[in-house]
Amino acid sequence: MSTFMSAFAGLVGSFADLLQPLFQGAATAAAIVLFTALVRLAVHPLSRAAARGQKARTRLQPQIAELRKTHAKNPERMQKALMELHKEEKVSPLSGCLPSLLQMPAFFLLYHLFSSQRIGGDPNELLSHRLFGAPLGERWHDALADGGLLGEQGVVYLGLFVIVATVATFNYRRTKNQLAKAPATPTTGPDGQPVPGMGAMTKLMPLMSFFTLVSVAYVPLAAALYIVTSTTWTAVERAVLYRDMPAAGAAMATAA
Repeated sequence: MSTFMSAFAGLVGSFADLLQPLFQGAATAAAIVLFTALVRLAVHPLSRAAARGQKARTRLQPQIAELRKTHAKNPERMQKALMELHKEEKVSPLSGCLPSLLQMPAFFLLYHLFSSQRIGGDPNELLSHRLFGAPLGERWHDALADGGLLGEQGVVYLGLFVIVATVATFNYRRTKNQLAKAPATPTTGPDGQPVPGMGAMTKLMPLMSFFTLVSVAYVPLAAALYIVTSTTWTAVERAVLYRDMPAAGAAMATAA
């Protein structure tokens, strides 16, 4: 593990060296943003597949409703018919989860790198690298203890909070407007029946974007940069991929 972390630290350092002429003292922070963009670019094909899957599921809703009506008294037959329908249309219920799941290792790798005092037996020099005065290995409570809310470090976090709040507000308003135009079709399980509580969960999910503020406050600044970059990428990506989707389906996708 230490060898792997050393290699990853070397990769981040190489990116920083590459960006040094442009970003000077903030080169390592810029390297983290670049790393995040490369990760998101790598999983973008899966995001496109997830969008196609969501569009297909939305298109299939009338057929699913008809199957539910036809096989209302035979749950086993209903489940089999639904599975056959999804297989025929090449729609996977897990496609929407894959992009998020595949990003998790990259985030935890970065989190571990900037939470470790030593890498490969040597002091972790990356912890001392800064973004406008704020060390990449420290957290918001460290910034508050060193200068307060409006101190040099505190202002960096305030900037990140503003970005996250702006993106979360954009997601919330977009979802709210889409649901107003066309209420989302209730989410159904394998038997075609509405999943209990999913209606309320769908309405609550857009608000989850605001909880990203908590994550940014409690992780190392380097990991916070990953979260902010990835969250912003997601908002833009979904706005593009779901722009021609029926309002209800797009709202469900945004909430996912």
